Amino acid sequence: MEIVPETTTTQARADRYMFLTYGRFPVTLVRGKGCRVWDDEGKEYLDFVAGIAVCSLGHSSPVVCRALKEQCEKLVHVSNLYYTEPQTDLAQMLVEHSFADRVFFCNSGAEANEAAIKLARKYSMEKFGPERHMIISMCNSFHGRTMGTLSATGQSKIQVGYDPLLQGFRFVPFNDIVALDEAMDKYVCAVMLEPIQGEGGVVCPDPDYLKQVRTLCSEKGVTLIFDEVQVGMGRTGKLFAHEHFGIAPDIMTLAKALGNGFPIGAMLSTDEMGQAFGPGSHATTFGGTPLATAVSKAVLQSLLQDGWVTNAEKMGAYFKSGLNKLAEKHETIKEVRGLGLIIGVELCVPGAPVVEACRQKGFLIVCAQERVLRLVPPLIVGKEEIDLLLEALDNILDEMETKRG
Repeated sequence: MEIVPETTTTQARADRYMFLTYGRFPVTLVRGKGCRVWDDEGKEYLDFVAGIAVCSLGHSSPVVCRALKEQCEKLVHVSNLYYTEPQTDLAQMLVEHSFADRVFFCNSGAEANEAAIKLARKYSMEKFGPERHMIISMCNSFHGRTMGTLSATGQSKIQVGYDPLLQGFRFVPFNDIVALDEAMDKYVCAVMLEPIQGEGGVVCPDPDYLKQVRTLCSEKGVTLIFDEVQVGMGRTGKLFAHEHFGIAPDIMTLAKALGNGFPIGAMLSTDEMGQAFGPGSHATTFGGTPLATAVSKAVLQSLLQDGWVTNAEKMGAYFKSGLNKLAEKHETIKEVRGLGLIIGVELCVPGAPVVEACRQKGFLIVCAQERVLRLVPPLIVGKEEIDLLLEALDNILDEMETKRG
């Protein structure tokens, strides 16, 4: 074993002992409360990342803390060989508040999407035979980092180095119903898409696009999968993003905000689809533990009962209004788009300097697709926090534009 000089800081030790798979900001966060986090030097930040659309109830949520404490004193893990009350309760709540009849619990969004891919193919094989196995996904999509979900992701930059990818996926442009129709030959079993492309730069569907996709899939007997890992659980101002468009998928995936930071994922489907998954067809050791599902049950109850979904709708409209006013003032802003509290601000310049300037001023934001500021704060965010970021962005863009002349 190589002997190296002893390192002392958290950042130095992390870089020494962990895989360097993340381009981390030079910040060590140690504490959070609500919409704020603090680093190891005591600096306070307003968090408009929320763990990448995860901490919808904020950091150190009393709802989560109480559920964790109560459940960990009862039962933490027993495996899915046995029934447990929190898991059953959460499944019932998800079914009663969605289109679905069945739920499969796992640990992450990628695992939920893997389950969706498997279910769609198995259902199609049993109904139509093995020839019909192709899944159409969207260009610029993101569905996860496993080999299966990576193969279903329409971004070549994250697929580099992993060839050969899994077969059976093809890609069409998002918002192009003609291209989708032309790609749906006799080999296609499913269409998989995000109602709003998050990692793709907060790209929203045209008003009639998702309805057209639903109609096309229904006419051709093709399974429709909605990946709501990032946009589900109230972020858009409705519990699930597809509800804005008056349609329902055959399969839906959830994760991220489902556990407000406690790892959990879920794949939901109609009863007809669910019949393809019998005993032994799919499984997971840690999926839907009593601890994970107790937390998620409490999170879902809070979203439904405490008005946070409505708050996402109202604060999203307020936020977009303020950003559009900035767009009228600053030529650096090309477009503001989004739904509820998933908002993208597309710039005419690279976004990284803006992200760094915000961090220096005590605001955490992130960038997608190099030029899109992605804003996904906790759903508990208020006008005060939004106004502070709008003021900071205004000043930052003023400074940048002055320097550019």
